[in-house]
Amino acid sequence: MDLRSSTLFHSLSDDILRKLVGNEPSRSYAKGQTIFAQGETADHFYVILSGWVKLYRLHSSGDETILHIFKSGDSFAEAAMFSGYRYPAMAEAVEETRMVSINCNHFKKLLGENPEIAMSMLASTSVHLKSLVIEIEQVKGRNSLQRLAFFLIDLCPSDTMTAIIDLPYEKNLVASRLGIQPESLSRLLKKLQGYGVHCEKNKITISNVVALRDLAMEE
Repeated sequence: MDLRSSTLFHSLSDDILRKLVGNEPSRSYAKGQTIFAQGETADHFYVILSGWVKLYRLHSSGDETILHIFKSGDSFAEAAMFSGYRYPAMAEAVEETRMVSINCNHFKKLLGENPEIAMSMLASTSVHLKSLVIEIEQVKGRNSLQRLAFFLIDLCPSDTMTAIIDLPYEKNLVASRLGIQPESLSRLLKKLQGYGVHCEKNKITISNVVALRDLAMEE
């Protein structure tokens, strides 16, 4: 995957992309590796080429509140360079992840010289906002079984009747993202067997995608 697959950069010219990245190569992060810490100076933002990253707040009790999980093609931490210059949360690779980091000062300089970058950022922000609205709707407007169904449907290829998918990260992180207890996730997966869902470790077989989608969308 290259930068053009990212919503933030897909409409930019090759020349601007070269200026953005400069001589900074992509970097790989191991599972569990911290990308930046809460309160650190926000001197870079990131584009994920492969893998998954969780953004979370760490409390004095040691508990975590997961804010978002980013996937391949997503960019994150852009807002930090415009709001206080500090990262407001922790970022950690939840699987082996490869990313490009972009220096904030360099980016802001190019932003002033190339208005098309600003338009691209607005488009990316709009997509991200839509994603957050959907996530809030899932948490507030649906029960835990429906939230899990929605999560699985989102991992399925489009226009398919059956699917075999792998959970993209550990089950306890899936549970946290869905706002449920880890022990509840196993019970919910068993309940979904009636909708054609079968789980073996991290591999999910869905024999009736339509039935699962109907459950997720049920009012």
